[in-house]
Amino acid sequence: MSEDMGNMQIRHACMDDLEQVSELERLCFPPAEAADREAFRARIRTYGNHFLLMFLEGRLISFVNGFVTDLPDLTDPMFSDAGMHREDGAWQMIFGVNTHPDFRRRGFAGRLLREMIREAEDQGRKGLVLTCKEEKVHWYASFGFLDEGICSSQHGGAVWHQMRLTF
Repeated sequence: MSEDMGNMQIRHACMDDLEQVSELERLCFPPAEAADREAFRARIRTYGNHFLLMFLEGRLISFVNGFVTDLPDLTDPMFSDAGMHREDGAWQMIFGVNTHPDFRRRGFAGRLLREMIREAEDQGRKGLVLTCKEEKVHWYASFGFLDEGICSSQHGGAVWHQMRLTF
């Protein structure tokens, strides 16, 4: 998938994007929650086609990533084990929705999230699952995700809500 909108481009990730993706992750998440460079290397290698990037004038400003599985709930081991990906899985997991701090509150993350939702539906998935902090529940709900409450995830030592959008 590659969509060019003038000075904006949305496309799937490839290994050439590794450094920019790793840097944007460091800007968006505290160290305890951020995926490291090697985790992104494995993610891009294993499921780069489930990793959407948005560039503005050639600069990476936002990305959404996650793998596909038949497991219905997002668990902590999924963040670090790209081998759990199953291309024919029922659920599209979302591990991160990242936007550069200079480009937040302009609709870029929402545009990418809608694209991820569209792709999952086109691929015949049951839906999408993500975890988020309390302050983001309302935002994800605006896309149709339902809050299933606080989940068992202890990723980065934070409290997470599991949210699900079912088609």
